[in-house]
Amino acid sequence: MDGLNASVEKMTSEGVADAAIETFRHYYERLRGGDLGTLAEADIEPIEALPDAEELPEDEAGASEALDRAVVLKLNGGLGTSMGLDGPKSLIEVKQGQSFLDVIVRQVLALRGRYHARLPLLLMNSFSTREATLAALERHPDIAADVPLDFVQNKVPKLGVDDLQPASWPDNPALEWAPPGHGDLYPAMVSSGMLETLLENGYRYAFVSNSDNLGAVLDRRILAWFARDEIPFLMEAADRTDVDRKGGHLAALPDGGLVLRESAQTPEEDMDAFQDVRRHRYFNTNTLWVNLRALADTLERRGGILPLPMIANRKTVDPSDKSSPAVIQVETAMGAAIGVLEGARAVRVPRRRFAAVKSTSDLLAVRSDAYVLTEEAHVELAPERSDAPPIVDLDSRFYKLLPDFEARFLAGPPSLLACDRLTVVGDVLFGRGVVVRGSAVVEHPDDDQLQVADGTVLEG
Repeated sequence: MDGLNASVEKMTSEGVADAAIETFRHYYERLRGGDLGTLAEADIEPIEALPDAEELPEDEAGASEALDRAVVLKLNGGLGTSMGLDGPKSLIEVKQGQSFLDVIVRQVLALRGRYHARLPLLLMNSFSTREATLAALERHPDIAADVPLDFVQNKVPKLGVDDLQPASWPDNPALEWAPPGHGDLYPAMVSSGMLETLLENGYRYAFVSNSDNLGAVLDRRILAWFARDEIPFLMEAADRTDVDRKGGHLAALPDGGLVLRESAQTPEEDMDAFQDVRRHRYFNTNTLWVNLRALADTLERRGGILPLPMIANRKTVDPSDKSSPAVIQVETAMGAAIGVLEGARAVRVPRRRFAAVKSTSDLLAVRSDAYVLTEEAHVELAPERSDAPPIVDLDSRFYKLLPDFEARFLAGPPSLLACDRLTVVGDVLFGRGVVVRGSAVVEHPDDDQLQVADGTVLEG
C-alpha cells in the first residue's frame, strides 16, 4: 500500500481525529516531495533588536478588560522519561514540596483572586499524561472554570526512512507512534472542539507555555499591549547565552517577516552560525500569546490546516535501541506560527521569565535558593542575584535519572545563591548545608562515592 494511504488507514483505525489526519497528510506530501524541512543560513537574516516588554506602557484598564477574556494554556503532554520516570513530568516535586502542576494552579488562582477574572487553566495533555494529571487536579477543586480543564494532543505514525511506510515494531507497538511536536497545539484545539468552545464562551486570548517553565506567568502589561494592538500572535524571546546555543532561535526573512529555526531544521554546514549567540541574539522561550479569533479565521481560510514549517526528525523506532530501524518523526513547533500568522510579532523579555526544567541539572537549580517561590507562586531568581541563573552541569552517568539524583541530594540541594556555575563529574553525595560560590568543579574519577561533608563551602 502507498505509504500515505497506509498511514491514514492506521491513524483512522486508531481513532485519530480528521483534522489531525489532514494535517499529517499535508506534511507527508511535502516530505514525499523532497522537502527536508531545512532552513539554510543564506535564507535568513539576524534580528538586531526587538520591542522590550519592560518598556511597555502600563494600561490597567486595558489589562483588566483583556484578562477576563484570557486563558492560561499549558502544554502537559510530556512524561518524565528522560529522567527515568513513566508519569507526567508536571507531577515531579519542584519547589517546597509542590509539583509543577501545584505551582501552576496556585499561579492561576492568585491571578483570579487578585483581579476577579474568570481566567481558566487549560492543559493540552497526551494520552499518557491525561489520567494521572486529572487525578492530581482533584486536589484543587477551585481550579474548575466554565470550560473543560483539558484536551488531548494527537499522535502520528513514525515513518521508515527508506520507504516512508508507517513503522512496525511488534515488540512494543506503542513505539510505532510519535507526538507531532507542540505545533500540534493548533489542530488539537480544533479537533477537540476546544477552540470553538473558548470562542463561544467569550475568550479571545491564550497565554501558552510549557508546564515545566514556571517562569512563564501571565503578564498583564504584555496582555494589555497584545490586546490593544490586536496582535494575532506574539512570541516571548530572550537574549541567548552560551547555554542556549542548541535551542531554537528567532530570525528575519528577506521580506521582513519573522521565522523560528530549530536545530533539526538547520543544515549541518550552518550549525556554527546557528549556535553563534552573537549573530542570532534571541531564543524562543516557547511562551506565546495567541489571538484565538485570528487563529480560527486563519484556519478557516486555509482549509483547517496551519502550514507550519516541517521538522523531519530522524530517530530510531525504539529510542533506547540505536540498532532498531531508522525512522522519521514528522513534527512541527508551535512557535513556528510566527511565520504563518500575518502580523505576528516578537517581544524581548527578561531571563527571569524563563525557568524551564529539561534535566535534573535544571531541577537542582530551581529547587535551590537561587530561585524563590513568591506568595503568588511566581518562581523567580532570588533578589540577590542578577538576571542570570546559575549554570549546573551534573554527570549524566549518576544524576540523569531522578531516583539517582534524589539519592545524591538526600539532605536537600546545596545553596546556589552565589553560584555562577557548578560542575560535578563522578559519583558525589552532597551533605546538608553545602554552599557553592562562584564557579566550582567537583571531580571524583574513582569508582567509589565521594561525600561532600555537611556545611562544606565549594568555590574555585
